Amino acid sequence: MPREPALALWRAQRHNGAMPSIQIKDVPADAHAVLRRRAANANQSLQEYLLELLVKEASSPTLEEVLDRAGGRSGGSVPFASAVAAVRDDRAGR
Repeated sequence: MPREPALALWRAQRHNGAMPSIQIKDVPADAHAVLRRRAANANQSLQEYLLELLVKEASSPTLEEVLDRAGGRSGGSVPFASAVAAVRDDRAGR
């Protein structure tokens, strides 16, 4: 995700008072130092850096979410045994 749009969105929502906040307590000192260093290397404040990480994390579905979505779909008419045989044949041909 490009830095500018995320930052612009953050600033607009913060200005309008629509942005919720997250506070994380008891961050280990070594983890905090690494995150501050990474933020500095990215020419970002720690706040900007962590916001970008959180937005990126929330934008990507977890494996469980993907499987839940896929499980709700119907379709496929190949019997399981046939699919297994096809995969085995394909692997044997490599």
